[in-house]
Amino acid sequence: MELYAAAKSVIAPTARAIWPLREEGLHHIPAHGPVILASNHLSNIDPLFIGVAVPRQVTFIAKRELFAEGNAAQRTFTRALRAIGQLSVDRSPGQSSQEAMEESLKFLGNGAAFGIFPEGTRSPDGRLYRGQTGMAWLALASGAPVVPLALAGTDRIMPHGSRVPALRRIGIRVGPPVDLSQWLGEEGRARSRRAATDAVMAAIQRLSGQRSVPRYAASVKAELGKG
Repeated sequence: MELYAAAKSVIAPTARAIWPLREEGLHHIPAHGPVILASNHLSNIDPLFIGVAVPRQVTFIAKRELFAEGNAAQRTFTRALRAIGQLSVDRSPGQSSQEAMEESLKFLGNGAAFGIFPEGTRSPDGRLYRGQTGMAWLALASGAPVVPLALAGTDRIMPHGSRVPALRRIGIRVGPPVDLSQWLGEEGRARSRRAATDAVMAAIQRLSGQRSVPRYAASVKAELGKG
């Protein structure tokens, strides 16, 4: 916690000076206790701005590809993410997404604020894609409230192929916790996980204004890669 606070005291003012941050609804995030922050996903640097905006420490367990080590700008962002306590996990074929969720459950059990991107990967075109149900499993198993949030503008800072970050204004909107009470304790039921996930994604869409797509972003990316 002390290391996080020290790193944030340096990173947050710098990030805000370079990329003005407009914030709405931060009061919806509880000051203490377990909470899941479910966000849309536009850019690899989304965790950085969530960490900067949210008053309490936020932990992400994300796929290792999120921590890019390509060009100098990517390496700088990666080090900033790690400095404020973000973790990466191996999502290669031999690793289980359920294992990652169970690891996340431990963080929530310790009263952590846990950040997650239900789409599972960045949106390939700025639209909001179907949420994966791991987030719902985590919420229903833990009983932690799910607070939706929406980022705007992060995809314009480091567009694909760019080497130098652009100066853009960033927005973050936070909504009230999503009522998942009717599905609590039903994490073992696929229909309940799906319904809970859809309720969270609808809340994110209302905040972001993005067009919703009833498909998984990973599938669309795979098709674009083939094409």
